[in-house]
Amino acid sequence: MDFDHSERAQLLIPQLERFMAEEILPNQQTYYDQLVHSNDYRQWRVPPIMEELKAKARNAGLWNLFLPDEQYGAGLDNRDYAPLAEITGRCPIAPEVFNCAAPDTGNMEVLVRYGSPEQKERWLKPLLAGEIRSGYSMTEPAVASSDATNMKATCEVDGDEVVINGQKWWTSGAGDPRCKILIFMGVTDPGADRLKRHSMVLVPLDTPGVKILRMLPVLNSLDEPHGHAEILFENVRVPLTNIIHGPGRGFEIAQGRLGPGRIHHCMRLIGASERALQLLCQRGLGRIAFGKPLVELGSNRDIIANARLAIDQARLLTMKAAWALDKRGTFGALNDISAIKVVAPNVLQHIVDAAIQIHGGEGVSDPELSRLLGMARALRLADGPDEVHRRQIAKLELSKYLRKS
Repeated sequence: MDFDHSERAQLLIPQLERFMAEEILPNQQTYYDQLVHSNDYRQWRVPPIMEELKAKARNAGLWNLFLPDEQYGAGLDNRDYAPLAEITGRCPIAPEVFNCAAPDTGNMEVLVRYGSPEQKERWLKPLLAGEIRSGYSMTEPAVASSDATNMKATCEVDGDEVVINGQKWWTSGAGDPRCKILIFMGVTDPGADRLKRHSMVLVPLDTPGVKILRMLPVLNSLDEPHGHAEILFENVRVPLTNIIHGPGRGFEIAQGRLGPGRIHHCMRLIGASERALQLLCQRGLGRIAFGKPLVELGSNRDIIANARLAIDQARLLTMKAAWALDKRGTFGALNDISAIKVVAPNVLQHIVDAAIQIHGGEGVSDPELSRLLGMARALRLADGPDEVHRRQIAKLELSKYLRKS
């Protein structure tokens, strides 16, 4: 098992760190100051500083780093992209600056791997250029979406059109004024095999019958200008050519989409954990109570040591998953991917909680720590809840012994 990075990745790591230090971190507060806060998502605007930073990143060659296909991206495999994702995880706005933010990354990967030439020209090209953004409509409010086969929304073929009906929520990114296209997943043939019933369809957001009902708050934050939408699709008609990879291929596409995306999420979470630990240590060294720095009181040194151990273990586990994904593909790395999906957000949640605690009253009002805590908690549900991934891990573990008995 080799975790060494390629020569290309070794060159990009210091470039990315320098760009983060010189351009993104100094402008993070500017971004938040420029946000339009409103309960009406139609009032949201993209902070001008974001487009300025994106132009600088593209000019610096720090663009579409997540795509392994050199025709479209940097040509890095998962093992090489992992440390870059970790660096961007130190700041919530950083992934978008490099055109490496979800859900666009997963949607671009889908179009690169499965899209038709027409679909690539119309939608992949502007996504790669960072000119538009996208959403992914899969989860539904009326069913337990942790089991995706429960899906009730439909995308039925009617001649040379697809008719789409259903209600989706947690369509992240749909509140962004630049969001132009959704990938919708629904049932095409309810009588087919349970894993061949579903299709993925490209649905322009301005198609008649697409109605955004509301933006869902995440721990009381609407996450402007990104947003997480609940959307009603009512007799929405799009051309048959908008089906990706053909009818009934939805689950096949989903498996190909989720593997790399989970590596990206987890490495960003590790970067966020490093940031939380940094804030914890700085507070512990600089704050005096009872005549001593906080790090000298109680079990705070143990907390710091355990945080360091947890981050390093999570990183190694994620690098192992990235290596397995590169060598064996998604199905050969299922156990590793499930493991990191449980471990990484729990590590971040634990360390952020410790950082809040050591900050005292300031901790519960600190906006950066609040954002990190919200991200950690939400990602224990996104891409499947912890329980589903633990179930997968246990299933594979038990299979070793069932074969022997």
